Amino acid sequence: MKYLPVIIFYLSFTHPCLAQTYGEYTELTDAGTCADRTAWDKMPSSPQIGWGSADVRYAKLDVPKIPGNSNVWKTKAWRGERVNAQAVIWTARRLPEVRITVSDLTSGRDVIPSSAVRPSFVRYVMTDELNKDGKGACGHRPDRAEWDSSLVADVLYRPELTEIRAYTAQPVWINVHIPQDVRAGVYKGVVTVSAKDFADMTLKLEITVADRLLPPPEEWRFHLDLWQNPYSAARYYDVPLWSDAHFDAMRPVMKMLADAGQKVITATIMHKPWNGQTEDHFDSMVSKTRNIDGTWEYDYTVFDRWVEFMMETGIDRQINCYTLIPWALNFDYFDRATNRIRFIETRPGDAEYGNYWGAFLRDFSAHLRGRGWFERTTIAMDERGPDAMKEAIKVIRAADPEFKISLAGNYHGEIEDDLYDLSLAFGQKFPEDVKASREKAGRISTVYTCCAEARPNTFTFSPPAEAAWIGWHAAADNYDGYLRWAYNSWTVDPLRDSRFRTWAAGDCYLVYPGYSSIRMERLVEGIQDYEKIHLLRKEFADGKATAKLKKLEAAVALFAAGNIHTRNATDDLRTARRILNSF
Repeated sequence: MKYLPVIIFYLSFTHPCLAQTYGEYTELTDAGTCADRTAWDKMPSSPQIGWGSADVRYAKLDVPKIPGNSNVWKTKAWRGERVNAQAVIWTARRLPEVRITVSDLTSGRDVIPSSAVRPSFVRYVMTDELNKDGKGACGHRPDRAEWDSSLVADVLYRPELTEIRAYTAQPVWINVHIPQDVRAGVYKGVVTVSAKDFADMTLKLEITVADRLLPPPEEWRFHLDLWQNPYSAARYYDVPLWSDAHFDAMRPVMKMLADAGQKVITATIMHKPWNGQTEDHFDSMVSKTRNIDGTWEYDYTVFDRWVEFMMETGIDRQINCYTLIPWALNFDYFDRATNRIRFIETRPGDAEYGNYWGAFLRDFSAHLRGRGWFERTTIAMDERGPDAMKEAIKVIRAADPEFKISLAGNYHGEIEDDLYDLSLAFGQKFPEDVKASREKAGRISTVYTCCAEARPNTFTFSPPAEAAWIGWHAAADNYDGYLRWAYNSWTVDPLRDSRFRTWAAGDCYLVYPGYSSIRMERLVEGIQDYEKIHLLRKEFADGKATAKLKKLEAAVALFAAGNIHTRNATDDLRTARRILNSF
């Protein structure tokens, strides 16, 4: 019996079907999948390494299909651009204490410092699948056994050291942020993978930096609106809501969002605006109190601190306040007469609805103006019909006719002119004259995806290229940007299991606690491409470079909405990128 612990320890690092432990947490296991020992036994006894493709989610237990001449990765980039590459280590032997280091990238005397390079070990999370008809991913999923689940590569994990089990593949993600002030040239460097008791393995990087400049994210034209969930962070990190510890825990993940060019702060002005659809429901950031004499008092302490915090991270363009039309028409307040939290059941068009929201909006307007935030604030709704919207708009305009209003949903011409920020469901387009008038008036017109779209999407099982495809689609169909309803509405165990009781896996979040993802980094790629397209369009049009503009527009046209169902998104993205980087 005294030898039993030693035997268990040995098995945990050698058996190809057991869970993998990395530092502080253990990945789940895919019960139906084990390593194919026949394929692995054909491999050399020494560990192997090679550059793969950022378009592939490499299976953990399969020998990866990596070309034999894959020692050098080459790409082209603009100054200020972030570029991604993926390498793979695979081994039939256990590799302990694996470390990744990257040299400076040099071009003569010019240097991209190693500090601009972020290597990550790609870790695996449990995912599931589309609905059985393959047409989307909406609907409740109470029984996970009814859905095909598997481990998928997505988490970009950044420990100093890790361990690679025998008979496994370990993808490595390399993100290079080209400094804005570096000179054009061909920059070369080396990625070194070292492990205890094994010889170092190396790969080469070669980046051709063009004499073109991509502005910093805060200056990007692309209107990115990924909804944040501070309540999810409080639960995951087990810290008191709105405490200093809560804000400290959120800071890295919100800074990651700012670095992606996010423009909008998600704020909630009522209890459960989406009826508690996420693991952690949203609450009101403004407390509402009805006094005994029927007058109202409002406390903006939480709202103010949240907005200030998000602005400090660099997200300060817009504040979207949800919502006047929730999924369940119950509206909260504290009643001093009974010393209880109470709810009013009323709907748009009712007198009580107008009284409740009218009083609040008049006070809210004064508060926002006092803080200097009124011009950047919208009263926001999502997926509500035109009749309810018309009634809500009446209440908003009566309280303060200068309030901005936003909506994510279907196009309704009768209310379009009232909407400062309008995001249409994927597949819908603004009429050309309407889009032109909105642009002239300084209004925002974006597109969104949700569980309804089988493709393109950002589920944990979605092909990585689809996240980048979205930015190109925004350019092709003349949107100002992209909205998605969930940036960090984490599941119970988000680092290990992206499945949720409702919708397909990964629908609730794009990043992990403390870490980015393949999906998020590819989304940023598409946003950068959108910016480059915008700059080149202007340059070619101003310079009357007709042939270049025609070539660019032909590449962009590949990403019209209908093409996602008839063409290969990965192939189109590769083709279009080659054209984009040829100018």
